[in-house]
Amino acid sequence: MTNQLNRRRFLTTVGLTLEAATLAAEAPAVARVEAVKDEARNPFGSSLQDQSSSIDFRYSPLSWQTAFCFPDDPHKSLVGERGELRYGHPGAGGRGQDDFPEIVEFSLRGMEHDQARQHLEAPGIPVIHTRLDRPEAYLELTIFATNFPEEGRVDNLILEVRPRTQKLVHAVPLVTIRTAHEVTVQSSNDVAGVYLDGQPPRLFLVSDSPLDSDYLGSGRALILKQGIASYDRPLRYCLRFPQQGQGMEKVQAGLQAADRLLLAARAYWQSWKPFQGKVTLNLPGRYGEFLVACARNILQAREVRDGRLTFQVGPTVYRGLWVVDGNFILEAARYLGYDAEAQQGLEATWSRQAADGGITAGAGREHWKDTAIAMFTLVRQAELSQDWSYFRQMQLQILRGAKFLMDLRDKARSEGSANGRYGLLARGFGDGGLGGLRSEFTNTLWALAGLKAVTEAADQLGLAGFEEARKFYNELRSAFIAAAREEMRLHPAGFAYLPMLMKEDSQWSAPDEWDRPRPQSGQWALSHAIYPGLVFSKDDPVVRGHMALMQACTQEEVPAETGWLPHQGLWTYNAPFVAHVYLWAGLADWARQTFVGFLNHASPLYCWREEQPLRGSLVCGYVGDMPHNWASAECILYLRHMLALEDGPALRLLEGIGDFELASGEGYQIAESPTRFGRVSLTLEPLDRRQGWSLGFERSRGPHPGSVQLPATLGTRFHFAELRGANFTRQGSAIQVAPEATSWQAFWKV
Repeated sequence: MTNQLNRRRFLTTVGLTLEAATLAAEAPAVARVEAVKDEARNPFGSSLQDQSSSIDFRYSPLSWQTAFCFPDDPHKSLVGERGELRYGHPGAGGRGQDDFPEIVEFSLRGMEHDQARQHLEAPGIPVIHTRLDRPEAYLELTIFATNFPEEGRVDNLILEVRPRTQKLVHAVPLVTIRTAHEVTVQSSNDVAGVYLDGQPPRLFLVSDSPLDSDYLGSGRALILKQGIASYDRPLRYCLRFPQQGQGMEKVQAGLQAADRLLLAARAYWQSWKPFQGKVTLNLPGRYGEFLVACARNILQAREVRDGRLTFQVGPTVYRGLWVVDGNFILEAARYLGYDAEAQQGLEATWSRQAADGGITAGAGREHWKDTAIAMFTLVRQAELSQDWSYFRQMQLQILRGAKFLMDLRDKARSEGSANGRYGLLARGFGDGGLGGLRSEFTNTLWALAGLKAVTEAADQLGLAGFEEARKFYNELRSAFIAAAREEMRLHPAGFAYLPMLMKEDSQWSAPDEWDRPRPQSGQWALSHAIYPGLVFSKDDPVVRGHMALMQACTQEEVPAETGWLPHQGLWTYNAPFVAHVYLWAGLADWARQTFVGFLNHASPLYCWREEQPLRGSLVCGYVGDMPHNWASAECILYLRHMLALEDGPALRLLEGIGDFELASGEGYQIAESPTRFGRVSLTLEPLDRRQGWSLGFERSRGPHPGSVQLPATLGTRFHFAELRGANFTRQGSAIQVAPEATSWQAFWKV
């Protein structure tokens, strides 16, 4: 056969590939973050001392999964928290988050239960280590992906049994395949292949050990050859899972090169960079770890769809394009330097526009707001790229989208709902805990944000043809203000707030209070209309009520019960939506607490489930995909914005930097980060003996900001001392720097 792999050539090829990797292997051990399931966790402290002690995954879900595939990999390999491999999820439109046709579990024979813990080699190295403890020994699983030309894509597992003492132990490892497929085992003295039924049968795994098998009620148990493990010589096996339909002749040779395969995987990821081009973000401690991991999460979920690189939300139920998620993921992609790919993602979004002007993606037709969000995304991407040619090119499509939204107002007037009486968009799908077609505000709020963005951009560009869209925006805004005045409610805590579900909705009067809406349900869209939509001023009653409501519902340091889990659950990445609102409003302490709370709800492998139970809950479960990359994107956005926040025409620097961020004494750096004012570079670094801090600032060609603002006090100890290279004025607690200045240095001292 022409495709037959020569074992000697394969091992030689791997060896050559690994010459550089050998040096990497001799470097100091990579950072390790461990999680012990069910370990006791201390309550959140009353003060945040530093990143290492305060960001410790204390609210991590107890059930998680992690991707270990490559960037843009069509084979979305996942491993669960007990080291189990999860395969074959049908993707968007599937039956649920746990709909895996094949699950492979690992254990040891005997009477005891496994106590599991798992860690990632480093935030940028998705080599997953799982340890399953027994009283006498433990099973260590090392899982990673490879993709050699000679072999194709393969998932690899090194399985080791290690005694816990100097005592020798006899062990029999057990592999369980849970599947509805018929399983066939072909075993010899030194190798075995496992096939799943099909035409032809598919090679599912190969093992360097012969396999006995036994039927279970939900699958097949594979029994590896027994052996003896000593303290200094573990019992070791290699299993390989071909992902491209390869035959035995392709992957068998690699069974004898497990260490070299692992070294090659490490070498690939050590050479991988989270940023592209000249863009860089260097952040200390946990912030930097999360930044790198989130970049990796996003690229692992991305893949080519219809000839375009598409930034997907996740690897399972959200493996596809969602417009609102995509808005924030594409912005994060720009912050990572993936400009060309972000443009492809933008074009993928607009390719979903129908003849009536509406844009529909994963959230469905009645998620009317998707059309407005796509308009908002178009503007934001033009701002960040400083290239308005695509916006100009898309003018007719934008106006068709605006007409689609106008028609929805007309539809509302004919449907006899509160939406129609107020002059808002038709009843629609609210999302974020509001299901079905309801009298709600979320679609109108995003319509305001999208219309405001495109009409203001058209004004700045001097484009004709947006008169009707501008008129519609003004009418819709006036209608919303009048509706909000009527729909505000009094919270039991004594403040007024605007619920996203209108008073006429019958669910408010459900006989059982358990079935009534939570006040915070659906508030996500209001968070976005506040920031980044900038639909409201900071002193607007709607804004004040929203922030008071988010503070009132805070549990585990984040807003709780805001999504699809209305009782004792939380929508993890709703927290950074709210943290952004706090940051924009000048509530840096609330912003920090909420963002750190969000980080602490990640798994110890730096990724998030969409929704999860609160600790101690006895009533709710898990919802959505994982890794969920709207969460990854929000993490990246906040980390950039705490250093450089765009607030309309204002550029606010170091808005999120306080004692917590300064505690380590390490610096922060942004290089060539895109903004609507051009690319910005910042270097915040300590002065000698940590007696102060300096900030170096540079901005490339672009529109001048209306203002550039610095804090007069950095943290609680460091006070503004001087600024070199630009004029400035002090206004209360802020330093206003001449906005036309493109290079300067500021100093704060004790």
